Amino acid sequence: MDADTVLDEIQDINLTYLLLAQRMLKEDFATALFRLKIDPAMAEVLTSLSARQLGQLSRTNQLLFRLCFDNAEQVKKVTHNRREQGLGQTHAALLMACANSA
Repeated sequence: MDADTVLDEIQDINLTYLLLAQRMLKEDFATALFRLKIDPAMAEVLTSLSARQLGQLSRTNQLLFRLCFDNAEQVKKVTHNRREQGLGQTHAALLMACANSA
């Protein structure tokens, strides 16, 4: 895979993420704040951006979002636990929520 392909894919992911974030914020502001782990000021800016501005913001060589898990141990706890599948999703949500409040 060449560098141009990777850059194009990063930019596509960024635009998709920004469009999703904007839609989430417009549908349920409070829940989106929690799920996106952003503050209200950032949320207001994101919801106010036009399609052109979102496209402009997405054209960077870095991902605009980051993983919610701050360390490898958190990922291991979620992916290597022996709980039922339904509880595994709950466990992941709890770990991410704890990281948000820390």
